[in-house]
This record gives sequence, C-alpha cells and structure tokens, in this order.
Amino acid sequence: MKGILRYLRDYKKESVLAPLFKMLEACFELLIPIVMAHIIDTGIKNQDMGYVLRMCLVMIALGIIGLSCSLTAQYFSAKAATGFGTALRSDLFRHITSLSYNEIDTIGTSTLLTRMTSDINQIQTGVNLVLRLFLRSPFIVFGAMIMSFTIDVKSAMTFVVTIPALSIVVFGIMLVSIPLFKKVQARLDKVMLLTRENLEGARVIRAFNRQQKEVDEFDKSTDDLMDIQLYVGRISAFLNPVTYVIINLATVAIIWIAAGQTDIGILSQGKVVALINYMSQILVELVKLANLIINITKSIACAKRINVVFDTKPSITDDEKGSASPEAQKASGQGVPKVVFDNVALRYGKASEDSLTGISFTAKAGETIGIIGGTGSGKSSLVNLIPRFYDATGGAVKIDGVDVKDYDLRSLRMKVGVVPQKAVLFQGTIAENIRWGKNDATEEEINEALTIAQAKEFVDQKTDGMNFKITQGGKNLSGGQKQRLTIARAVVRKPEILIMDDSASALDFATDAALRRAIKEQTKGMTVFIVSQRASTIMGADQIIVLDDGQVAGIGTHEELLQSCEVYQEICQSQLSANEVSGKKTSAGNAMA
Repeated sequence: MKGILRYLRDYKKESVLAPLFKMLEACFELLIPIVMAHIIDTGIKNQDMGYVLRMCLVMIALGIIGLSCSLTAQYFSAKAATGFGTALRSDLFRHITSLSYNEIDTIGTSTLLTRMTSDINQIQTGVNLVLRLFLRSPFIVFGAMIMSFTIDVKSAMTFVVTIPALSIVVFGIMLVSIPLFKKVQARLDKVMLLTRENLEGARVIRAFNRQQKEVDEFDKSTDDLMDIQLYVGRISAFLNPVTYVIINLATVAIIWIAAGQTDIGILSQGKVVALINYMSQILVELVKLANLIINITKSIACAKRINVVFDTKPSITDDEKGSASPEAQKASGQGVPKVVFDNVALRYGKASEDSLTGISFTAKAGETIGIIGGTGSGKSSLVNLIPRFYDATGGAVKIDGVDVKDYDLRSLRMKVGVVPQKAVLFQGTIAENIRWGKNDATEEEINEALTIAQAKEFVDQKTDGMNFKITQGGKNLSGGQKQRLTIARAVVRKPEILIMDDSASALDFATDAALRRAIKEQTKGMTVFIVSQRASTIMGADQIIVLDDGQVAGIGTHEELLQSCEVYQEICQSQLSANEVSGKKTSAGNAMA
C-alpha cells in the first residue's frame, strides 16, 4: 500500500482529522462505564434519584458529543477516501494510456478493466475504513484495559491475557487469507474477460449456436470464483466465533474473580458492571477490527495488482526531444525519401521468433505503397512500425531521413493518419468522431474528408446529417459505413503519411475503386500505405511490397511482380481474371493508376 497511499498527500488534513475525531469519540465512549459505575454505586445504592438523573444527563451529553465527533470523522474520512480514489483512478488511466500496444497486449484488457474499477473501489473502501477504525479500535481496546486497571488490578489481568490471544487469532487469519484474496481477484479477472467477450461477440455466438457452450463456460468460471470466495469466507468466518468464545471466557473469568473481590469488599457492584462493560467494548471493537483487517487484506491484494500495472513501464517512451521536426523539414526539402525501412526486424514480447525480418524499402513523398501477403505474413506489423505503435527490434524506420525513435511521439503521430484494421467509432455524433482526427476541423473540412472517404452520400441521408448520433461501438452503422467514417477521420487531418490497414474490406469493388481514386487525386503529396488482401485494391500502386512469412518476397509494380514474384503470381491467379493477370487492367485497376 506504500506506493498507493501517496495519493492521500492532497488530503493530509482530512487524513489527520478523521482518526483524531474518532479517537475523541472513543475517549467519551470509555467514560460511559465509569459514569455507569457511579450511578450504581452512589445513586442506586443511596436511592438518590437526583444524582441518577444528573449522571444520566452526563451520559446523554457524552453520547451527543461522541455522535458529533463521529459524524465529523465520517465526513473527513469520506472526503479523503473519495479524493484518493479519484486521484488513483485518474493516474492509473493516464499510465495505461501511456503504455504501448506491447504492454497492453501482455496485461490484457479485461484485467485492466478490473483493476480500474473493482480493485480501486476496494482500496477506496479500505482507506475509508482505516481512517475511521484503524486507530479507534486499538485505542478502545487498550484504553479499556488501562481503565480496568484503575478499577481493579487483579481483575484487569484478565484483559492482559485476553488481548494477546485475540491478536494472535486476528493476525493469524489475516496472514492466511491475504494470498487467497489475490486468487479471488485473479478469478474475477477471468469472469470479466468472459463477460466482455460474450457481450462484444454476442452476434457471432448466436450465429454459430454457441450460446449453451458459452453459458457452460461462464458457469464454470463463476463456480471457480464462488469456490475460492467460499474457501476464503470459511477461513474469515472463524474470526467472529473464535473472538466471541475468547471474550465470553474472559467475561466469565472477570465475573469469577470480581465476585471474590466483591465478597471481601474490595470491589463494588458498579465497578464489576464497569469491568464487564469494558470487556463488551473490547468484544465489539475487535469484531470491527477483524472486519477492518479483512477489508485491509483485500485492499492490499488489490493494491499489489494495481502496482503491477504502475510498475509496467512503457517500452515506447516520449523523450520530449522535439528537435526532429525542424530537422525533418530541412531534410525533406533536400529530396530525402519520405519513409525508409532499413533492414528492419520485429519481435513481439517474449516470442521465440521474429515476426518481421530484413525489411528494406524506400517510399517517396506522394507515392502509393501497396502491401499484400497471406494471413500472418506481417502486413499490419510492418505499418504499425511507422507511427511507433511498436518499436523495431532491429534496423531502423526513418521518416524524412530521421529515425522515428528520434521524434517526440506527438510530432510523429501528427504526421501520420492511421485507419486501423478494425473500424472503431465512439459514442457521439459523426462530426465529433471525425474531429478525433483534427480537433478544430471546420464543417467544410469535415465535408471534404467525408467526400474523399465516399461517406458523404450516406451521411447526408441521415436525419441529422453530421449530427447523427453514433451508438457505442458504432452498432447503428453497417461495416462499410464504419470503415468509411474511420477513413474520413484519418483524412481530415491531412497527414503527410496515410496508413490504411485493410480498412476497405467491407466496401464493394466500385466504392473501393472510387475511394482510391479520390485519395490519389485529392491528397497531393501524401504518401499512402494500403494494406490489403485484395490484389485489385493495390495493383495500381506505385510500389507493391509482397510479404511472405515476415520477409519481403518481392517489391515492384503490378506488372513487374507478375513477371518476377511467384508469391504475387499465386495471389493474383487466385483472385483475378486471366486478363488482369496477364496485365490488362480493369476499370478497378485503372482507378488508382
């Protein structure tokens, strides 16, 4: 918890005042048995109703003051815990957004969601309880023991034996349960993963009639979670009965010892009642302390899980160099190629083999580069190196003659517009989604981007036009409409480099051809990378890079590759007509040329 608790630094006052007022409340509570003893030994013994009423008023006053202190402590602890949770959640979210694709892939989205929500909520609850009870309960326990010594030393020795015995039970159960709570959270991660996959993939599950299979798997996962929770619960459940047994045995011992002291006149009846009240206070506070320790145990387990995320450092960092942009502009003016891959290799995480090996090519400003290859050949991996979503593990990727690692990330990614393989839209209007590409984009710029992306027609047909509300994940749009809007989002920025990672797969051939023609004609000087599995989509590119098992199988134009690259020939023969393979371009092929 040490690293996590630094988020309380802005709530130092509340963190001090909350336990302080709770201890004040505890002081007034410790006085109650003494007042009760006086009522019995003086008021009731002498049948002095006036004295009894005065002492009762004192008890009421102590209760009201204690209640005021308690409410004040509750306010300060709630304020500190809520502010702590807010700061921690914001910092964790900021850290997660700084992680590269590699770290996010390793940790897992479902795990990150659990740690952002359930784990932080548990820690926030733990902080709230600690501020209110962590000092109050021990204070009352030891305060009751000290007060008992002021009444009778011999009877008070029972407290000296009882408190260590209770401490052994409480802390022993805590040490056993801490590792188990980690397993509970891990099982919760799995339930979260299955829930997320089932909700996102509901259509696929139904299409393949996998509902019962998924229900069975979810049931098994929740049963596993229940089993470990029951196991931990059984261990924790020992806490209350064992503490009650010890306390009740101690109470019996006090009555036994105090009875003898009373018979010989050393103790009065009121003092015996006070001793029993102090033992009852200890019982109540130890039950509270036991529950507090269970919550602290859960919070510590959650804190360790969150610290794992904080300890995960991004492999791609922004060194705030900022000097690359002027240098790049100068180099670009001297005719330096726009993008250069120099013997580039890429290996993901702890993989045993490289995903890309020996990739070398040059792309000039204004060129269209087609990238094609079989599934798993490394097409997306290659283009992800340009905006530094991943870092090359060998060789260098250069933009305008400068290694991408020498750019600050903001400057680099302002140069690049990316249309991802999976079309992702966010809840909001069409205009708001397009402005992700450029915050201050005017209506004219948005319309221009929509026109290039072949999305203007269907947007104008919507009731509210650009103000049409997109639901979460774009569920109220077709696949082709989502792809065209993501293309418009990238184009509106007017980037120097546009990457289209198989982003037109849902478009028909005519729309695809019109899209490529519009990009070619209306984005002068823009270097375009088109990743596709369709030969017809990239056959008009200035250069085509053919990948096979992470290596370059051929580079050249469509006609050159038909003559020299066996892999490209096989792709074309499986997709194109005899005329197209022989080099007679169709209207779709001519669209880009």
